[in-house]
Amino acid sequence: MTVSFLFILPGIVGALTVYLSSVDKASSMLYRVFMPWVPIILFVIVTLMLQIEGWACWIMILPVFFIIGSLGGLVGGYLKCYKRNDRLNISILVLIPFIIAPLENMIETIPGTYKAYTYIDINAPAEKIWDNVTRVEAIELEQDTGHLTRFLGFPRPVKAELNYEGVGAYREAIFTKGLVFHETVTEYVDNEKMVFTIKAYPHEIPSTTLDEHVVIGGDYFDVLNGTYELEKLADGKHRLHLYSHFKMNTTFNFYAGWWGKWIMKDIQNNILKIEKERSETE
Repeated sequence: MTVSFLFILPGIVGALTVYLSSVDKASSMLYRVFMPWVPIILFVIVTLMLQIEGWACWIMILPVFFIIGSLGGLVGGYLKCYKRNDRLNISILVLIPFIIAPLENMIETIPGTYKAYTYIDINAPAEKIWDNVTRVEAIELEQDTGHLTRFLGFPRPVKAELNYEGVGAYREAIFTKGLVFHETVTEYVDNEKMVFTIKAYPHEIPSTTLDEHVVIGGDYFDVLNGTYELEKLADGKHRLHLYSHFKMNTTFNFYAGWWGKWIMKDIQNNILKIEKERSETE
């Protein structure tokens, strides 16, 4: 979970892969771009087999690895074809991660807070919509439309239970694989708005549920709070807003934050679609 691993190491792998090839192969632009992908893919397979890294993490990492690896391949091809005896440059490239990694470890990570905003329009009375917001009854597998989170192997939502309507109320959002969001209502206006803090306890989540790098409430990713707002539209329709704030704690939040937003929006859109369907058809 470092910049040197994500953005430098694959470049070194790509450069070495092409540089150590024959001149004939290295002179091909396609070879320089795509050959570095071979050792990267082999590395992925080995880490998955040995359970060193999880599938979800690799899906998020691979785009960076492929791009940086190809750039490294272009550098390795240049050194091979135009400076055949220039071993000093390739040696310097190999040493870069060993120089940068210790320096990076000396820099404290600065947590970044992000907002994931979603909404959906519902043709139903406010009371019916709000009933489906405060308490989400059991969600069947065929109702789940969280395509990204399902692809990444994340737990899917099962149900949400609120003990009463009002400030201080306790709400449990239960997901598969033992994931539970513990929510406490901090602001409540009936049929209009509900704000709640969100807490997930890593010790409650089985180790097989999520990779340690993406476990909610862990060292790198945590969800802070959520808000439902119901807005009245024309013709008896309502717009249900749902947004959340989450925290990323890495040295590359500029990249991890994108994935965090996509994942949170996928979860939220999934819930909103279920609440819309139930409000309009019940």
